[in-house]
Amino acid sequence: MVAHLALLFALVASPVAAMGSLGAKGHLPSFIQSMEGAKGNPVIKVINLLKDMVKQLEKEAEEDEEIYEKLACWCTTNDKEKTKAIADAEAHIDDLTSAIEELSASSARLNTEIGHLSEEVKENQDALDEATAMRAKELAEFNEEEKEFIVNIAKLKGAITVLSKVHDGGASFAQTSQQDLLGIAQVINHDLTKYSSMFDGILTVEQKKVVASFVQAPGSLRPGRASASFAQAPASGAIFGILKQMLETFQSNMSNGQKEELQAQKQFEELKAAKEKEIRAGQDLVDTKTQELADTDEKLAMSKKDIEDTKSGLSADEKFLMELKETCQTADHEYEARTATRKGEIEACSKALAFLTSDEARDLFAKTLSPAFVQSKQNSAISKMRRMEAAKILSNVAQKTKNGDLMKLALQVKLDAFEKVKKAIDDMIATLLKEKQEEIKLKDFCRQSFYDNEMAVEEKKYELKNFKKEITDLEGQIGMLEKAIETLKAEVAEMNRQMKNAGEDREKENKEFQMTVADQRATVKLLSAALGVLQGFYGKFLQKSVSAEGAGAVAPPPGFKEYKKSAASGGVMGMIESIIQDAKDLEAEATRAEGEAQTAYEDFVKESQASIDEKSKDIVNKSEEKAKAEEDKTTAEQNKENTLLELDNLAIEEMDLHKTCDFVMKNFDIRQSARDEEIEGLKQAKAILSGAKFIQYLQLGGY
Repeated sequence: MVAHLALLFALVASPVAAMGSLGAKGHLPSFIQSMEGAKGNPVIKVINLLKDMVKQLEKEAEEDEEIYEKLACWCTTNDKEKTKAIADAEAHIDDLTSAIEELSASSARLNTEIGHLSEEVKENQDALDEATAMRAKELAEFNEEEKEFIVNIAKLKGAITVLSKVHDGGASFAQTSQQDLLGIAQVINHDLTKYSSMFDGILTVEQKKVVASFVQAPGSLRPGRASASFAQAPASGAIFGILKQMLETFQSNMSNGQKEELQAQKQFEELKAAKEKEIRAGQDLVDTKTQELADTDEKLAMSKKDIEDTKSGLSADEKFLMELKETCQTADHEYEARTATRKGEIEACSKALAFLTSDEARDLFAKTLSPAFVQSKQNSAISKMRRMEAAKILSNVAQKTKNGDLMKLALQVKLDAFEKVKKAIDDMIATLLKEKQEEIKLKDFCRQSFYDNEMAVEEKKYELKNFKKEITDLEGQIGMLEKAIETLKAEVAEMNRQMKNAGEDREKENKEFQMTVADQRATVKLLSAALGVLQGFYGKFLQKSVSAEGAGAVAPPPGFKEYKKSAASGGVMGMIESIIQDAKDLEAEATRAEGEAQTAYEDFVKESQASIDEKSKDIVNKSEEKAKAEEDKTTAEQNKENTLLELDNLAIEEMDLHKTCDFVMKNFDIRQSARDEEIEGLKQAKAILSGAKFIQYLQLGGY
């Protein structure tokens, strides 16, 4: 062991001389060869990096000197250029400020003018719309009145035609039917009642009395059998004259109304033309002002953008000049500090090698840093994270949609194997899709049933069919209840089995957790000792980096490389810290996973027991529903025999149909949306379990 350590120190101090000391054998000690043969071993990488560090230090010193000379030249050149650029930018900002003030005033004036013009256009348009609406209303009233006048004129002409046959001697008054007289009386009474104001001054008081007597007793105009001529019934002549007067009055009023309508339409057209002209003129002016405003606002925006860019460039130049001075002032101090620290770095690297090449380190690293061990723990952690996230998604959807099966699946995700859970998810998705289609069919069925029921009421022939349907539904309900009871009993048995399996798995996981924690803590202790030596040296060094560049500045020459006390020192400490952190992370992850697993197990037992109790109650309730359904089926079979005599039973059948369908039709969209959400949640959970979206989820900060 002493010979091995001496050889390692010699490799660090002088690799060539040390290799020569191996003699004719020309090989490293066997335990080092075995470590180097372990591909991907991070500790071997650390040792190899430490051995190359000394040779690199001298090369970096020469590079630092060359970089320092270029940096000094760059400082002088940029100081002059940035000072001039700052003065030019300040003058340009003053010019832009004056231009912005003028453009802002013009924009405000144009906005005010456009507002006034737009209001005038709106007022003219409102006036035109109001006149158009009034004209349409007047035209509708005229058309309705004209239509009534035409109907009344036709009726009056018909009445006059009937009486004119008798009046002209074409027939005896006795031959005029009572029905004809009654029709004439109704026409006269309707017109004089509805248009009484029209006939004021047209009919005399005596004529109105004759009309009133005729309306009350149309048959009184008939003469006796002894005198059957029209001339022997003087009242009939008065009625004939009144009808002619009424006809002439209607015709005269309709003619006057038509003339007034033509005049009103002409006046409206003139008003419309005038208003449209005013609107066009106002809108043209608005468009002109709007274009002028757009041009002004564009110039204003460009000026504001220009001043903003100029100020931004000025700020960048000022910042760059300030940082330039600071950078150049600190360059000398940095160069001296980098040179002075290299000697101590070599000593720290040698001590770190001593820790990392000990027998204790070899045995422990072989156990805790093997790729199979690390990969196994990482896979276990990722697997648990997938389970927890998938369970979280399913639980949220289950709570939102009140789906007990989804809640049970969420609990199952935490405990069962991936493939089994994914199969359960696929089965549930298939079930939900089937239920969705069945509900769509049920909705369509309900609509058709309501139509059938309506036809049954009209035709009075669907009573027997409706009661048979009720019996069939009850039989189906009984079958469903029987199946549901069997399913609930099977679920209770399955939950008891799962709780037993979960307890056994929990015990195995706890044993693995205890072993993992012990191994990782031993690894951290050993690596921390090696890291402490390096940090004792590197922790005292403060690396300063300057990165400042103004707008349009000449790029500086390559600055000093980040000082690492050798090209590989940062990598060495970083790898050691990474190994330590990985060990701590595995321990923390194992601890967190253990806590979550224990909590999940306790929640699973608690929720499973609650679910068992609930399902047991559900079994009792469904058994009672089944008994009730069987009783209803017997009643329906008895009522079937009475359907031919009791038409009122159609109303009962319709009420039953409402009970069956109203809830589904009213809540159809909500229920369909809930199933879609459940399906989407299941798909997301499956994708996470399959790893398809898990990496993306982690990148978005899901865990």
